[in-house]
Amino acid sequence: MQLPARCHNSRSQSRRWRMSTVVCLLCVGLGTVGCGNVLYTVRANDAASKLEEAREMGAEQRAPYEYYFAKEHLDKAKSEAAEADYGDAYELANVALEYATRAATLSTQRAAAAAPTSSASPTVQTPVVKEASP
Repeated sequence: MQLPARCHNSRSQSRRWRMSTVVCLLCVGLGTVGCGNVLYTVRANDAASKLEEAREMGAEQRAPYEYYFAKEHLDKAKSEAAEADYGDAYELANVALEYATRAATLSTQRAAAAAPTSSASPTVQTPVVKEASP
């Protein structure tokens, strides 16, 4: 028994649509697999720049937790990237960037809080002059 032409035609269209969807998904999937190292590299460079900026602001002393947390995460990200685990490396570099930014911000805030304000009048000591005895 042969199916009517109308049913046969809709089945082949449905089959073509499914195949084209599968092919499209495969192309997108394969295309994004090779981008992991590029995404990691960009994020790691951003984190390294921000970490250096934080260090120059004195974050090692003013925000040590955030600074060293960022530094260790960036080191671990580099280690993961060396093993071609770019997904984890990217996530670690994201954390490093976040904490390096926090370290820079805290360092700036703490430096401003430690600096004397210009509205405060400086204490001037008047020298005491002793008269000489005759």
